[in-house]
Amino acid sequence: MDILDINEKAGHENLGPVRVKFRIMVTTDLHVSLWNYDYYTDQETLHYGLAQTASLIQTARAEVPNHLLLDNGDVIQGNPMGDYAVQRLQQDPSAVHPAYKAMNLLGYEVGNIGNHEFNYGLEYLQTCLQGAKFPYVNANIYIAGEQERNYFTPYLLLDKTVEDEAGSKHLLKVGVIGFVPPQIMQWDKAWLEGKIIVKDMLETARRFIPEMKAAGADLIIAMPHAGFEDIPETLDMENAVLHLSRVEGIDAIVFGHAHKVFPGPSFMGKTGVDLERGAIHDIPAVEPGFWGDHLGIIDLELTFSGGKWQVVASAAEVRPVYDPIRKEALVQPDTAIQQAVAEEHAGTLEYIRAPVGQTTVAVNSFFAQVMDDASVQLVNDAQMWYVKQQMQGSEYEGLPVLSAAAPFKTGGRYGPSYYTHIPAGTLAIKHIADLYNFPNTLHVVRLTGTEIREWLEWSAGQFRQIDPSAEQEQELINSDFPSFNFDIIDGIRYQIDVTQPARYDADGGLKDPDAHRIIQMSFDGEPMDMQRHYLVVTNNYRAFSSALVNPGGERIILASPDENRHVLTEYVRHMKTLTPKADGHWSLAPWSGRPHVTFLTSPQATDAANAYSELLYEGLTVEGYAKFAVDFGRSR
Repeated sequence: MDILDINEKAGHENLGPVRVKFRIMVTTDLHVSLWNYDYYTDQETLHYGLAQTASLIQTARAEVPNHLLLDNGDVIQGNPMGDYAVQRLQQDPSAVHPAYKAMNLLGYEVGNIGNHEFNYGLEYLQTCLQGAKFPYVNANIYIAGEQERNYFTPYLLLDKTVEDEAGSKHLLKVGVIGFVPPQIMQWDKAWLEGKIIVKDMLETARRFIPEMKAAGADLIIAMPHAGFEDIPETLDMENAVLHLSRVEGIDAIVFGHAHKVFPGPSFMGKTGVDLERGAIHDIPAVEPGFWGDHLGIIDLELTFSGGKWQVVASAAEVRPVYDPIRKEALVQPDTAIQQAVAEEHAGTLEYIRAPVGQTTVAVNSFFAQVMDDASVQLVNDAQMWYVKQQMQGSEYEGLPVLSAAAPFKTGGRYGPSYYTHIPAGTLAIKHIADLYNFPNTLHVVRLTGTEIREWLEWSAGQFRQIDPSAEQEQELINSDFPSFNFDIIDGIRYQIDVTQPARYDADGGLKDPDAHRIIQMSFDGEPMDMQRHYLVVTNNYRAFSSALVNPGGERIILASPDENRHVLTEYVRHMKTLTPKADGHWSLAPWSGRPHVTFLTSPQATDAANAYSELLYEGLTVEGYAKFAVDFGRSR
């Protein structure tokens, strides 16, 4: 009896309903973390890497007869190996990207396109995808000028031969559909404008899911490269998973983008969430972290009865590669994956160790979220140096040049080791990447003093509101506010009054129109002229993604082809030897009373904290962070 015969007869009274267990395995946001190696600190790690995840994949596969391995995007960009791969593929477009050498070996069956796949342009993306021995899907990207013509294959129907509990084989037609945030058109505007358009994820799902059903899909898996946000549905929303779970016909959701873990405690109490089952509105779902630190698994039990398959039970889980509490690896690296990318790993090590200059002092980001900091200062100094040269002889030569930069490595969901920590001595490419780990390009916007203040008000949303009279402990940092949105603008002086409510939310939406935290703004020793125009150096991501940074989308006066980190590299080479030091141009405003205000940072920060009388070490948390109390109650 062949497979189709069994499907046709299953469910008859003499056979009873057929039961099949089917496992979906997924990775997301790998960001070229293939070898278990931290290229910023130049040492091996057991906290992440696809070589580690591969061991979980092999174990999970061996546990069940029926399985499917997926990846949810953000594969080709994200660390120095990704930068090294760009150089290699530009020289030899026939080469295979190291990510696909590893993923091909593991037997991935379908991939989704993530937002960072576009960071180097469509041509480079297509060059990379040629090396993948598995297909990609995306349903909401269309060719510009041909709005009904998808740029990628919108979905796939996979014919999977599955085995039931009795050992009989059946045909299961599995549909897989992918989505990406429409915001890629702002984030990578220079690469994408005029070439593609991106439609709303939910609108797209409602169009294609019925089509997939009509085409014979027995099971539909949605792969949004998007996170979960507990807010009402809006057109073109970035994190649409909550509302996607309500789209009829979807049987499972694998998501990502936000670098979080679902099911996990950060989702407790959210709308529609069942953490015990791993479901959102009863749809099984999983988000397996980032960099290969977890493998996502959805186990489905299906029955075939009355001529159709139906999901009757489900469970979702995430399996970590490392236990942060016991501080031990849960699996060992798969040496086959390491061997597959050994050449690129060796090339990356040679690349990151190339010297560019010297620093006479150590540079770290331990306190970059609570006070002016040398790591951000160095980036701002480099950006202002570059733009002042670019403006010579231009119509903007007489305007003051300011610079905005943010601390990228500040722990958070990435763990207590995720901080910049550069020792005194040689500055190499790995240190430049440590200071600036995104392939952004330098942009300059022309803003008034008033507009700059609004930008800073958004940045100040990083802080929780502090009650100076409260006796209980108060956390200073809002963990839901990404530190890469905490822009420090140099070239002016200002204070942030955290006893006031935040004016903007983490996404730059106006939260409290009467709130103001930015005070004491000055330029050249005088109160800042709020009507005067200034040039502010930033990056393409910020310039195209925020109306606060680029009001009306018409304030960019320079869109450089040079990456911000290339500018930083050239600045270090020009200076040869540096002594990075924060100039103290911003600070938290002193507060009254002596409230117990705390923040978390690297456990390596204890010695560096001795230089600051306002910091008091309180010990290590269970997760391994150093906790400090901060006292800005006296005038400084």
